[in-house]
Amino acid sequence: MAYRFRRNVSSSKASGSRRTSAKLWGVTAGGAAVVTAAGIVVSLATGTPPAAAPSASAPARSAPQATGEGVRELHGVPVGYPRTRSGAKAAAANYLTVAGSSRFLTNKDARHRAVAVMAAKGTAGTAAKKADQTAKEAVGSLRGDTSKVSGKKAIARTGVLSAQVLGFDARGALVRLWATTVRGSAAGHATPKTGFQSVTVTLTWESGDWKLKDSSTSTGLVAPIDVRQASNLADDFSDYVAAAAEDPVLSGITDRNGFPAPYGHDERGARAAAVSAIMLYGDRRFFTDEEWRHRMLAATAASSVLDSVTSDTNATARLVVENRGVGTDGKTADGSELVTRTAALATRSISYSDQAASIELWTASVGGVAGKDETQRPQVAFLRMTVDLVWEGGTWKTTAVTPSEPLVPSPPAMQEADPAESFAAVGGASNAPATA
Repeated sequence: MAYRFRRNVSSSKASGSRRTSAKLWGVTAGGAAVVTAAGIVVSLATGTPPAAAPSASAPARSAPQATGEGVRELHGVPVGYPRTRSGAKAAAANYLTVAGSSRFLTNKDARHRAVAVMAAKGTAGTAAKKADQTAKEAVGSLRGDTSKVSGKKAIARTGVLSAQVLGFDARGALVRLWATTVRGSAAGHATPKTGFQSVTVTLTWESGDWKLKDSSTSTGLVAPIDVRQASNLADDFSDYVAAAAEDPVLSGITDRNGFPAPYGHDERGARAAAVSAIMLYGDRRFFTDEEWRHRMLAATAASSVLDSVTSDTNATARLVVENRGVGTDGKTADGSELVTRTAALATRSISYSDQAASIELWTASVGGVAGKDETQRPQVAFLRMTVDLVWEGGTWKTTAVTPSEPLVPSPPAMQEADPAESFAAVGGASNAPATA
């Protein structure tokens, strides 16, 4: 099996319009693996994926729309979560993503409809006022260097990198999220900026679903952007305005083995499977826990590539743990902790048919070692990845996860990166976000 590195460019843009100075992630000698400070990306395919018919990105809908077993959307808000820790993580993450979307921040009517869906009984009025204030404060960040905010050109994406359950029972949950945001405009000349948030979400189980009772936000841990990545131009972000790409939808629904349950046989199901794939390949356990990695691959990879990808990823995982000096517990000899995580900022369908799909994701990956060695401090890298899938065994299975050209925002303004050891708080398997 060969690892692949390919460049995807939207048909609406000529290849020369991309900024040529944007740096690509490094490939090790001999093409053995694609390894960065933020982790690893590997290709699963040995050949060309099956052809699929072109498909435009699905538009936003306000009517209930299925996104997976038990999860649907109402007024743009995912609803219908399992009454589990994973379901609570998914609800908290989705509510944060919705509240950080350009539609929520620029359209008052849409914002109030979404709040009415998310909010617990008796809290909608207060939540709407709080959301209006947040939207008012976000105007400057969505304008870029243009004179006013354009909803059609606004860039507002959120990627959840860590979800820590602080409290959970049958009646409610308390979840702390660490997330990265990208805010700005595809118009003008100012590159959208990244930022980090720590958001504590209080949920209550009400009418058979997790509802938002309260939330509080503070500045999250700040990870520097990978030094090998240069910021893109504002226009490069046009493929990820609201009308061109969708936010990821996490479901928290798993099978008895703890991996994502079968996905729906439609384009939304393929998108969800692609999101879960990049999250699972960015999980620390992928590198440190061989048994977990093998079970994950058996659950998510197509049968045609399973043997080859298992062999190749075994070698790649050994390379990572040896280079970082970590054991099966994800820690080094001095107790420092390996931190790797990948979040989807947005998804676009490149092609879709009943039997095959190709989904592009804009991702944020954080990785490094949380400890006293600042030279290994976790960094964040922004990349587009294409996930190729086939319909097999009643669900979508991956045949390739292929990195393409980066899409890199500007770093946070006037914020220093946090010490390496601070990131231990967001590492570990228990803090992994729910999958799609």
